[in-house]
Amino acid sequence: MATFEESSGSDADPGAGSRCRVGMIGLGSMGMPMARNLLAAGVAAQVSVHGRSRERTRPALDAGAEWCDSPRELAAASDVIITVLPDLPQLRALLEGEKGLLAGLSGPLLLVICSTSSPAGVRELAAELESRTDGRVRLLDAPLSGGADGAEAGTLSVMVGGDEAAFAVARPLLATFGTPTLLGPLGAGEVAKACNQMVVASTMVALAEATVIAERAGLDLAKLLDCLGGGYAGGRFLASRRQRLIDKDYTPSGLARYMIKDLGFATDEAARGGVVAPQLTTLAAIYEDLGRRGFGDEDITVTQRYIAELDRLPDGGQAR
Repeated sequence: MATFEESSGSDADPGAGSRCRVGMIGLGSMGMPMARNLLAAGVAAQVSVHGRSRERTRPALDAGAEWCDSPRELAAASDVIITVLPDLPQLRALLEGEKGLLAGLSGPLLLVICSTSSPAGVRELAAELESRTDGRVRLLDAPLSGGADGAEAGTLSVMVGGDEAAFAVARPLLATFGTPTLLGPLGAGEVAKACNQMVVASTMVALAEATVIAERAGLDLAKLLDCLGGGYAGGRFLASRRQRLIDKDYTPSGLARYMIKDLGFATDEAARGGVVAPQLTTLAAIYEDLGRRGFGDEDITVTQRYIAELDRLPDGGQAR
């Protein structure tokens, strides 16, 4: 039986991905611009897509992608499949059944998981698929940071876990999304993303509290955020959310409820390492409370509204 490296290139060949047929599934606010960037770069022999309907994937099809009617057809047409789904349960649902990904498996397949998921869950799935497919399915975890604007610009941070040979195959593909970095064995990308989300969550809470305090003191938020942006408090996250905070625009982009699960993964990893993380504990409580109060389907910037209303909410906000 041919190995994936034999069929798609070795770890000594950084251009191996250019010979791959690539499938993508999960073409939402992140996945669609990623697919378009992959197509524009021309590094794949073929790009195929599957979604809830052909029309939902129309921008990718117009850019040159091939449509597949089912996950099974996508697997049959692909050497590498990149999934941009919310979490592992959504991926597992696509694996099974007569029209599932596994039913279409004909040769070695590299499955690149771009969801923010449990590191342990990714490792468990990899072991399960290796056993069920006699080693034909290999995994990389490659969660993303940079948001929809980063996906559009092709400037995402791609945090990768897995072996070097599989990374060598995927790297030219992932490089069309931004900057891929191999951080360690399988699951390492998810650990890195959990750490990333801790920093994002703490920054969001700090910005929410700061803007509410400043506004109640009579400050102009636009001037305040411009001032903060020029000092140590500045950064890419502040720049990306500046206007939303000024306009109090909580239109969904990165859903606040996703932070609940992400911080849960960070909490699990802290416990596994025996790390006492008091700020993480506080952040997890804040976002769990935010979700319970019905703010979870708004953008993460709704943290600002949550903070602003805590003094008027029943029980005064248990998370404080």
